[in-house]
Amino acid sequence: MPLKIFSTLAFGLICAVFTAAAGAQTPFPEKPVKLIVPFPPGQATDIIARLIAEKLTNAWGQQVIVENKNGVPGMVAGSTAAPDGYTMTMGTSGVLAVNPAVFDKLPYDVSKDFIYVGGLAIAPMIIVVSAALPYNTIQELVTAAKQSPGKFNVGYGGVNNTQHLTGELFKSTAKVDMVGINYKGSASAVTDLLGGQISILVDSMAATLPHVKSGKLKALAIATLERVPQLPNLPTIAESGYPGFEGAGWTGLILPKGTPTAIVQKISTSVSKILADPIMQKNIIDKGMVPDPRGAGPWSEFVYAEMKKWKSIAQQANIKATE
Repeated sequence: MPLKIFSTLAFGLICAVFTAAAGAQTPFPEKPVKLIVPFPPGQATDIIARLIAEKLTNAWGQQVIVENKNGVPGMVAGSTAAPDGYTMTMGTSGVLAVNPAVFDKLPYDVSKDFIYVGGLAIAPMIIVVSAALPYNTIQELVTAAKQSPGKFNVGYGGVNNTQHLTGELFKSTAKVDMVGINYKGSASAVTDLLGGQISILVDSMAATLPHVKSGKLKALAIATLERVPQLPNLPTIAESGYPGFEGAGWTGLILPKGTPTAIVQKISTSVSKILADPIMQKNIIDKGMVPDPRGAGPWSEFVYAEMKKWKSIAQQANIKATE
């Protein structure tokens, strides 16, 4: 081969190698990133999203824009976005585990459409009663309920959601006959509990904590596996005679399937650093939640286990949603 041709080919090959290397090392992100929240503004997931978005914006030097796209449309938008890291979605217990458990069909597939990047926060469920009732522990409540089947009304701060399924899980686990009453949301459920229309409420700690601290409601147990920093003296349901019991809302970051591993790792690493910040941890705790720093592997395992658990509970309780 003539030297001139060889030199030209060699030069071209070297250029190609350097071009490929430069492309592989292209920094992410190079433009604003969208963070889809499948809930309305002001909801717990939205609050966490905005805290995280602010910190990522500072860390990356590119704006992370929160976009509220309520419900299924938000999940569809997240699943069909370009797999390039520029569209992230807040994945929660509701949209990833409860919805597939109660709906026969969804326009998104939780097992095929997403990559599970890591956890952000846990929203503990709690069992509370009116302060006027004589029960101070879960054991006392269960004993009373078994002595009078069907006497107690237990409210859920929603329908076909984590509160609802946690309540049904408790009834099934404790083997008690209580009448479940679904409310449109936590506010109306708490109002009826305070007014004496219902005896018991299963709801998020965030919704009930102010009333527990004021003494108007009595907390009997927290539904997380471990005690929470907001109420360190409150026992868990698991340690109150029902080992392994866990009922909690949760949220984390998900990306469209096919997003490059390097970008997934960049996002995961950035989020891990944010969650390690004591100030961020305090912000999450002050909102009635608990930081969840689990990375991709452990969080993925947790999410898939939650999918199976809530599907089983929904089937046992014959809970189905139509819209």
